[in-house]
Amino acid sequence: MKRLFPMPWHSLLLLIVWLLLNGGSFGHLILGSILAVLIPLLTHRYVSGHPPIRHPWKAVRYIRRLLWDIIVANIEVAQRVLAPNSTLKPGWVAYPLQVTDPFQMTLLASTISLTPGTVSVEFSEDRRWLYVHALHLDNTEELVDFIRRRYEQPLQEIFAC
Repeated sequence: MKRLFPMPWHSLLLLIVWLLLNGGSFGHLILGSILAVLIPLLTHRYVSGHPPIRHPWKAVRYIRRLLWDIIVANIEVAQRVLAPNSTLKPGWVAYPLQVTDPFQMTLLASTISLTPGTVSVEFSEDRRWLYVHALHLDNTEELVDFIRRRYEQPLQEIFAC
């Protein structure tokens, strides 16, 4: 069974998303099922493992917090950009990473980029720094503390590292 469904949760998610996007007709159910089997079969060897989630409820809280932060940041960015006398102060921050696992580093970088007003650009060659561009940067230390407290520390708790 593992050979037919190497990533069963991915297969299920693919089928659900396919049906939500295309409707629940019989033809779409058949095509979605075929794709839900074939895509993971063809791609599972390229997916590297990630550390297990040690605290799933903290992960749920993290996702809820991230969604809230995205909403709030969207409003703040819209106000800054659309305000008639707005003066943006864009800036760069070299964020010192505490996480060392590539999966967690990617999650942190993605989280920063998902939040409007900040974009993670690249990791340093030694993978100890993440370069972040902020649309409006008043205080570098404040942004570093915010990212560490709001995102990086919870990721460390979720994966218990």
